[in-house]
Order: sequence, then C-alpha cells, then structure tokens
Amino acid sequence: MNTGRVHTTPPQIVLGTMDFGTRVDRERAFAVLDSFVAGGGRWLDTANCYSFWADPEGVGGASERVIGAWLRARPGARDAVRIATKVRQNPLVPGSWPQSAEGLSAPAVRKGVEGSLRRLGTDHLDLLWAHAEDRAVDLEETAGAFGELVAGGVALRIGAANHAAWRVERARSLARERGAAPWTALQLRHSLLQPRPLTPVAEAGHRLLTAEDLDLAASEGLTVWSYSSLLWGAYTRPDKPLPPVYDHPGTRRVLAVLDAVADELAATRNQVVLAWLMRQGIDPIVGASRVHHAEEALAARQVRLGDEHMARFAAAR
Repeated sequence: MNTGRVHTTPPQIVLGTMDFGTRVDRERAFAVLDSFVAGGGRWLDTANCYSFWADPEGVGGASERVIGAWLRARPGARDAVRIATKVRQNPLVPGSWPQSAEGLSAPAVRKGVEGSLRRLGTDHLDLLWAHAEDRAVDLEETAGAFGELVAGGVALRIGAANHAAWRVERARSLARERGAAPWTALQLRHSLLQPRPLTPVAEAGHRLLTAEDLDLAASEGLTVWSYSSLLWGAYTRPDKPLPPVYDHPGTRRVLAVLDAVADELAATRNQVVLAWLMRQGIDPIVGASRVHHAEEALAARQVRLGDEHMARFAAAR
C-alpha cells in the first residue's frame, strides 16, 4: 500500500505560469518556457482557474491553453517538463467567484481534471493539487477522488495547497484507510520577509507556511512548494512596493542582512531569497513574465548559503 512517503529530491525552481494567456501573451510565454527548459528547469505550475480575474471571459483556463499550445509546438517538450496544475477555484459561472467556485466534490475534481488534460493536451499530470480547502465537502470524498486519479494513472502525484496541516494529515489518514494514494506535497505562501504576526494578508485564499507545516513535511517526507516567493517583485522593483502588512521592524532588519549577503555572494536579492528557500528544502515557485526573470531565478541554484548566513537571517527575522 502507498504510505504517502516520498523520496525527496534536491529543491528545484518551479516556473509559475499564472499570467500566461492573460497578462503575458503567447509569444512571450513561449520565450519564457523555452528559456526555462534550456536552462535546466523542469517543473511548470499552473491551475485550471488561472487567471479568471484577468480574463475577459471571467473563467480560468488561459494558462493551461498556452502551455498546451507550447507543448504542441515543441515536439518532445512533454518529456522535458513536469506539469503541476490545480482544481478547486475555477468559477462555474463567469465572473462569479467564490460563489460558483467548482469545489472539491468527487464529480468536481474529475470534471476539473478532464478540462485541464484537454487544455494541456496531455494524458496525465505529474502533480495535481487541491487548490484550497472545501469544507462543504466531506474530506473522505475529496481524498478518495484524488486517490482514484492516481490509481488510474491520470495524476502521478497529488498534493494540497492552502490547507491547514491537520486537514492534510486527516486526508492522508483517510486515504490510507481506503488503500488509496495520499497527498504527498504541500503548497503554501512563503518568503524571506514575513507579514506582521497574526495579521491577515489581503490576498483571498492565501495561507502562510507555518512551523507546523514544515514539521509535518519533515516527519512524513512531504515535498513543500512555496508561492509568492519573491513577493511580486517587491524585493527589487521600486514600482512594486511591499504591502503595508510588511511594514514592521523585522522587515528592515532582514532587508539589511539580505543586502549584505547579496553583496558578499555577488548575487541579486531575488537569488538570495530563492537560495534561502531551497536551503530549507523548499521548492520556490517563481512567476516569470520575461526571459531574464527565468534566467535570474535559475541562476539562484548556484548561490550557496552557509550556516552562518542562515543564522544571520534567523536572528533578523
């Protein structure tokens, strides 16, 4: 029986494709994808709801369609990349979210995956995420639906994004009781800078990575992916200021250490942040809208942070 423990691999940069087909046109998206793969990148992260809020149609699917078109235009590319997508949040009624979000019932999961496979033009997903909790549906039903997709070879692995740690472990237990594959990956928001403690973030549906999540992952051998890893460009772009929730003394201390470490290692702020995440065994998702974004992110794999660097960051945070 699948116990849900996985063999961990060295952390990797994951290409976030949320804006492909909406804010990033097909030509630029193709260039970013080509550059990412040429630089040794493997994982692409998307979702069936990307990006309904930026699409005139009011529903998701644009990102998956662009990736599918790129795969068709690049013979052999499907073997060169691993594709992760998500179900749960796509509006069933255009422009009506969260009221008409598809949810995580077994029929919704199956229908959502069918649509993703069709848009991507592939017969399987390397990783399927439950995009967020759906407490209107019995957790056993959701866990069973995901397990069935693994049993059928439709999803090679499954994971939970934006879920409380106790819900993840409860779903894993329910799956094991059924003899089904359990979730083996977590995806949560995380970066070097942190919001003020106990202060909600403005972005709907975002759940911050906690020490409990890392403890669960370490104990059970789960993969951890982080999103909003570079805080939408706020580390390096004056036109992308940090949200007010990051205005506290810890931010100023961390940024001072970040600048010092970046100077010492001849790296950019972004590269040091990504290296900091990977040093902890976390796979950072990086949204790239231009080729140089992908190139900068991949170069972070060569940035080596030592114990002394990590201690300085820990003291500043």
